[in-house]
Amino acid sequence: MWRNITSNFLTAMIVILVLVAGMVAWAKREYTVSGPLTQAMCLRVDQGDSFVKVSADLKSKGAISSGYIFRTGADYTEKGGKLKFGSYLIEPGATMEQIVDQITRGGPSTCGSELVYRVGVNAQTLALRELDPATGMYEELAKYDPVADPEPDGFKELVEEKNITNHRVILAEGATSWHIVQALKSYDFLSGDVKDIPAEGSLAPQSYVVSKGETRETLIGQMQDAQTAILNEAWANRAEGLPYKTPEEALTMASIVEKETGVASERPEVASVFVNRLEKGMRLQTDPTVIYGVTDGKGSLGRGLRQSELRANNPYNTYVIEGLPPTPIANPGRAAIEAALNPDSTDYLYFVADGSGGHAFATTLEEHNANVAKWREIEAQQAKDAGGN
Repeated sequence: MWRNITSNFLTAMIVILVLVAGMVAWAKREYTVSGPLTQAMCLRVDQGDSFVKVSADLKSKGAISSGYIFRTGADYTEKGGKLKFGSYLIEPGATMEQIVDQITRGGPSTCGSELVYRVGVNAQTLALRELDPATGMYEELAKYDPVADPEPDGFKELVEEKNITNHRVILAEGATSWHIVQALKSYDFLSGDVKDIPAEGSLAPQSYVVSKGETRETLIGQMQDAQTAILNEAWANRAEGLPYKTPEEALTMASIVEKETGVASERPEVASVFVNRLEKGMRLQTDPTVIYGVTDGKGSLGRGLRQSELRANNPYNTYVIEGLPPTPIANPGRAAIEAALNPDSTDYLYFVADGSGGHAFATTLEEHNANVAKWREIEAQQAKDAGGN
């Protein structure tokens, strides 16, 4: 009798162990296979939230099949106590394992609404935009110039309603350091003072995700580090035989290229003109450097250059001085830096606007004068058309 009882007990235990092993294998499979989410969603994790609440949110939105397995998997991988607040873009089919990793790794929010502060060359914009999880594209909800325009009705309420996840600062290519600092000083989500205007050209024009309360000096340091890395990389991969002694000279050339053309594809061509002129001992004769000498990089000139300014003897007047000016005249972007260090191979020595937003290039003064004449005709026609309206 006892032998039968023991045998039955062992059989039952084996069955239970097999069932448990099967359940564990099933749960592990559920944790690692593609989830049921069919359309991307934005998951918001607030400070103080728990895995219980997060798993309930995910289950209710159809992103996971089991809140219990989700939490158990997080505990088993020792991530149960590492939840990071933020807004996370959950992709279709994301596994529970991937979601746990995403919400415990942290980092900048990848979805939700953000305030975007754009520092342009002569203007600023403040925009509220929201990521559409389904398309992965941002939708702009409101925008205005905080310097020139009053705040639109309802803007503040809309910002409060959307619960901002990111503050983003975007620098335009070609803005001066003075202009950038003035913009940063006006952003009330930043803290601290700016002791000195950063060296011209030392700030990388790109996008920066910024924490509320971050100091202005910290953000400027990030911009400087980014520009240093870009310049060092481009200098290491530069073409041979360029007329620059130092990376700083190349940065100065890049700033001139940046100010001379807004057409990205033209930058290497424009750079080739200035490199050719330097190699031939010709003066650069470029208006943007003269303008910088007049304004000191503080705001727009707002008018044409005067003949007296074109003849003035100052370090930035490239109609008078030989070679490059002493410093950059703006903060050039990566493309302009790369163009200055890898210019096209051309014989061009001149260029002038062609009326299409780009430029007409020439190898001889005769060709250039013909291009200038065409441009004058276009200017005259444009003035006539504007007068008719």
